[in-house]
Amino acid sequence: MADALLEVDRLAKRFGGIVATDDVDIAVPEGELHAVIGPNGAGKTTLISQLSGTLIADAGRIRFAGADITRAPAWRRSHLGLARSFQITSLFLDLTVLDNVALAVQAHAGHSFHFWRNARREERLRQPARAALEQVGLAHRADVRASLISHGEHRLLELAMALAGQPRMLLLDEPMAGLGPDESARMVETLRGLKRRYTILLVEHDMEAVFALADRITVLVYGRVIASGVPQVIRANEEVREAYLGEDDNV
Repeated sequence: MADALLEVDRLAKRFGGIVATDDVDIAVPEGELHAVIGPNGAGKTTLISQLSGTLIADAGRIRFAGADITRAPAWRRSHLGLARSFQITSLFLDLTVLDNVALAVQAHAGHSFHFWRNARREERLRQPARAALEQVGLAHRADVRASLISHGEHRLLELAMALAGQPRMLLLDEPMAGLGPDESARMVETLRGLKRRYTILLVEHDMEAVFALADRITVLVYGRVIASGVPQVIRANEEVREAYLGEDDNV
């Protein structure tokens, strides 16, 4: 795809005899929310780790904003505008919500976490941190210690930390993990607002959320792409239904 912000060409990763990703092709144009779905063990987290640079591909190519980042380290990809959230949150629970995001701003700028106290005084760190919290609806919780907010708010805080570096594209690894119905609905609304501002690649098991949000969907099974297209096409694809979606008419 000529206008793609992210292009993945024949990406592969193996762990011994296990093929985690197998000749994966994905193209994500700027402004799209592209979901990647598949059963457990399909290679989704391996794929997102290869895109973020925490895993280096064995074969294939990754291009972002026209640059070949296949062998680039994670920090380089971050500075180019790729930001990742993780399936399991990793927060400084004894610090405030605002402190956590200010530290993410500081880290993106290349400063050491040993100087975290500066993040409490430096407005160049605090202002973008407040802006990120505003985007995820946590501005009113800025001064609350992270240990005192709910699990759903932890997920939103992690999302704010991914936004702290003002990325061009978000790589989101199961942001709905562990959320109840009300928290999931809040996350869907938050992501619906963010998709108007950012290109997003979303790995998610919550099919209701995926079909509510995605512009296009890629389906992985055993590391291979078995289908890719708009939600209506994926919903109607018999191979996808047999491999993953099942016969639930609500998806």
